[in-house]
Amino acid sequence: MAVKRFQVMALLQAARAYVLGMSETSAKSWGLNRAIFYAAAKRGFKKIQPRKPPQLKIPLKDLKPSERERITKSYDIYTLGDEMAYTVKLKGVMLFTIGGEIQTPEAYDHQIASRFGKSYQKAWQEAVRICQSFDKGVLLSQRYFYESLYKPNRDKLAKKWSEMV
Repeated sequence: MAVKRFQVMALLQAARAYVLGMSETSAKSWGLNRAIFYAAAKRGFKKIQPRKPPQLKIPLKDLKPSERERITKSYDIYTLGDEMAYTVKLKGVMLFTIGGEIQTPEAYDHQIASRFGKSYQKAWQEAVRICQSFDKGVLLSQRYFYESLYKPNRDKLAKKWSEMV
């Protein structure tokens, strides 16, 4: 399967968060969350029927009432530079949520890492190196990250990472 812009965005966003000090688990959640956010923004946040039913995301409505209450009490807002997202704590780990669904590390692995197969670790390390090569100010700015890091590299990385798979 080819690596597309969605996977490139998620991987670079996860690496960005990791380089800025987030745990790898939370960074994966951030990366998937931001990729979903940008994909929705590109489409104008319209209600779109997914090609396949979402898998491995935890819809809050499907949880036991006591678990849902515990998680919703942990709702918070997290800012990474000038970008914000909603978070919850799940088993003591900060995870991000959008559209009432929690972006879990398992969902990241299913939607992002699986596209890379055995080459995922190599792509992850490259994404981290790319993010480390940029000034912290670029990583802290939603606009500069998008314009300076993601946009100029997205197609080159999608092609390169697809060839690795």
